[in-house]
Amino acid sequence: MTTETPEHLKCQVRDYWDAESCGEIYAMGDEPGSRMAALRRARYDLEPYIPEFAGFEDGAGRDVLEIGVGMGCDHLRWAESGPRSLTGVDLTDRAIEFTRDHLALQGLSSDLRQADAEHLPFDDASFDLVYSWGVLHHSPNTPRAIDEVLRMLRPGGVARVMIYHRWSMTGYMLWARYGLLAGRPWRSLAAIYASHLESPGTKAYTRNQARKMFGGFRDVTVEIQLNHGDLLQGEVGQRHRGPLLHMAKLLWPRWVIRKFFPRHGLYLMITATK
Repeated sequence: MTTETPEHLKCQVRDYWDAESCGEIYAMGDEPGSRMAALRRARYDLEPYIPEFAGFEDGAGRDVLEIGVGMGCDHLRWAESGPRSLTGVDLTDRAIEFTRDHLALQGLSSDLRQADAEHLPFDDASFDLVYSWGVLHHSPNTPRAIDEVLRMLRPGGVARVMIYHRWSMTGYMLWARYGLLAGRPWRSLAAIYASHLESPGTKAYTRNQARKMFGGFRDVTVEIQLNHGDLLQGEVGQRHRGPLLHMAKLLWPRWVIRKFFPRHGLYLMITATK
């Protein structure tokens, strides 16, 4: 039996997101401008907590880096904040092109580069603010990617990072589908996430694990957030379609989950100061 190498896994991750960028399904319309506007509406309607967490207005006059620009919705908000400099990286050329075109529609620009989050091409202490939403858990060596965030921040700089939470409604649903109903109830949540949530090898962490990975920072807060996947709202990922999901959406007890299981959301939203 051969063991899959991190570099091979990274190629699989790149291929997955090169086939369809995150959120691309919401980019609907006849013209580029209307498609991007539809994408932004869907993103912030489904995830209204992003602007408050990101604090886009804090980019004004600062050197800002976004790791994993996707289709550029958040990157546009950073560009609109008036940063001293704005830089964005992504593992895929597809995302870089989407983001470049997205900004150009608004007359804005950024230093956009295809790059690996574990080995970023920037000097130490280059940025005041590093932002990454739902990206670093896809990298084979997430702690290494977080160390890169720390390295590139100036003293007093802030990282705002979302990674996935292990004990989530999303995880429980995936386990029920691909563990229990598949006759394999012994499958771990780690194995379920790696095989069935987005790109191959996707990981999810406990709050304590997240704090440990951010242990090099002097001040760290970790918040749990229910997301649209936990609540079965909107599209719930490139891999999941079909009548069973449609029925589950109709019957899903969202108010019960919001009231009794708020700490079982998929998102860990981490704010860390160097």
